[in-house]
Amino acid sequence: MRLPSTSTQPRTAARTTPGTAARTTPGTAARTASPAVPGAPGPGLAPALFLTLLAVCSAVTAANIYLAAPLLTLIARDYGSTPSGVAWIASVAQFGYALGLLLFTPLGDSVNRRRLVSGLTVVTAAALAGAAAAPGSAVLAAAVLVASAATVIPQLLVPLVAERAPAERRARHVAALIAGLFTGIVAARVVGGLAGQAFGWRWVFAGAGALTLVLGLATALVLPAAHRPRTGSLFGGIAALPGLARRSPDLWRACVRQAGMFGAWSALWTSLALLLTGPEYGLSTATAGLFGIFGLTASVVAPLAGGLVDRFGAARVVRAAYLLAAVSVPLFWAGGHVLVALFAAAVAIHAALVASHVANQTLALTTTSAPATANTAYVVAGFTGGAAASALAGSAYTHFGWGGVCAVAGLWLLLGWGTTAVRR
Repeated sequence: MRLPSTSTQPRTAARTTPGTAARTTPGTAARTASPAVPGAPGPGLAPALFLTLLAVCSAVTAANIYLAAPLLTLIARDYGSTPSGVAWIASVAQFGYALGLLLFTPLGDSVNRRRLVSGLTVVTAAALAGAAAAPGSAVLAAAVLVASAATVIPQLLVPLVAERAPAERRARHVAALIAGLFTGIVAARVVGGLAGQAFGWRWVFAGAGALTLVLGLATALVLPAAHRPRTGSLFGGIAALPGLARRSPDLWRACVRQAGMFGAWSALWTSLALLLTGPEYGLSTATAGLFGIFGLTASVVAPLAGGLVDRFGAARVVRAAYLLAAVSVPLFWAGGHVLVALFAAAVAIHAALVASHVANQTLALTTTSAPATANTAYVVAGFTGGAAASALAGSAYTHFGWGGVCAVAGLWLLLGWGTTAVRR
């Protein structure tokens, strides 16, 4: 990874097209880049170590969004409810994250990232502490909403990495952070389930708050000490989002396709604990949490997907990812009765999600001259699609069982691909 330059001269940009998006050649940037921001990461901190720290921070903060999902059975027992009766809390987390993305990630183009990351870290840790002490589901949901809205740090770090990476390795560097992000999501299910079973769900939230505070502040210290020029109002980037997506068909396509893919994954993954701990399988919370190990596919696929995007372009990678996701849906349906089918489906959907995410996010970051704002549009679209799908999946599970959840996932894939196929 290239250290931040002290030059104030902008890099040369090349506009991309849908078929060749995110393909780069040495010496040619694949986006309309903003000027390099002065400052270097931490005194004497090697670029590889800098990238590793950012990836680990992304893992820990991303895990906060999914802490509730593997703990629903324990939370319901504590509050005298049923797992399906508190499943909406997992959806609140995703809506909170989408809200935080909308409010805070556009600021990456206009404010000091060190101060922003530090402030969001403290708020996240405080909200997680509040969740650990919540006396009821309403208070827990409010704390989860605030924590999820503030834990958007990975999406402030990804544009930073993208704008400083060599053009020919940009997708691979972005993929390193995405690998960290998805490792955190998997860890939330595996470690959260095991720790919740051993110590109780409240200690899971308390421990996550402590980890977030330590790693978030450590990351803030090594970020470039940049004083970024700001024009217009502080939250002007929010108003610019619709016009930005409208002017860039590539960005619009990336947003919609990732909303479809992430929605399908969210519907299946947030409802999976209900299936595994329900009457069909009757697994404990800890055992069901171990199922998340299959999601480690994400950590393996992300670097590979980054190389494929750099070599073949985003469009081909997204197409292949959608085909793989489509195959996983009937496997998930069969997994309602056959455990081995769930194993295969979990590997397939994670591989599809991560490959699609690496390709679509690289495209979103390289298609405009305001990468943080474009990244906001992209991730807000994805998480809004995910939150809506998981909310609908919870209701579908209550009324139609696991087959209803699989139908929601299939519908989201169809909408994500079908609506973008008609606009060129």
